[in-house]
Amino acid sequence: LIFIMRLQEFVTVLVRDPRTQKEDSWHSYIDYEIFIHTNSMCFTRKTSCVRRRFREFVWLRQRLQSNAALIQLPELPPKTPFFNMNNPHHVDHRRQGLQEFLEKILQDALLLSDSRLHLFLQTQLSPEDMEACVSGQTKYSVADAIHKFASLNRRFPIEDEERKKGKNDADSDSESSSSGLGPSDDSIACGCKTSPASEES
Repeated sequence: LIFIMRLQEFVTVLVRDPRTQKEDSWHSYIDYEIFIHTNSMCFTRKTSCVRRRFREFVWLRQRLQSNAALIQLPELPPKTPFFNMNNPHHVDHRRQGLQEFLEKILQDALLLSDSRLHLFLQTQLSPEDMEACVSGQTKYSVADAIHKFASLNRRFPIEDEERKKGKNDADSDSESSSSGLGPSDDSIACGCKTSPASEES
């Protein structure tokens, strides 16, 4: 019976909705919405929506590789000097590559046990804050961070207007996501053990 239940577990990941974000007067970047829907016991939240940029994917791959040296991780879409943010084909090609990367990552049980992956997929914490959380340097645990982000993110797009009037999220590196996710079925219990790794690059 347990074997049958495991076969019915699924993780759906979508990388979608590329948006150009202004970093400063001279620089812009594109970030992508990562939507997760799952019934897997490995996940604290069963539905989540965050936005990440390409260099955060690069960071994630490096950290996963350092913690699972024997696993050959899938490649990210190449970072090319010819990438044009204003070219829809370029942007969509990268989006597809990022989705394929995550789909392959999420099929590996060992990689699924890495806390960084869960923080990357289910919070808006910066890489620095994810590292601090995983290594126990924050007052909040991995599960706390995920639940906190979920509660902050339970809003409809119109509420973004309220934030512009002076409300700020407590999470650092938090970017606006107008996904409008309502409350979702979730389990506080996390079936996959997450163990902090001490390797530093």
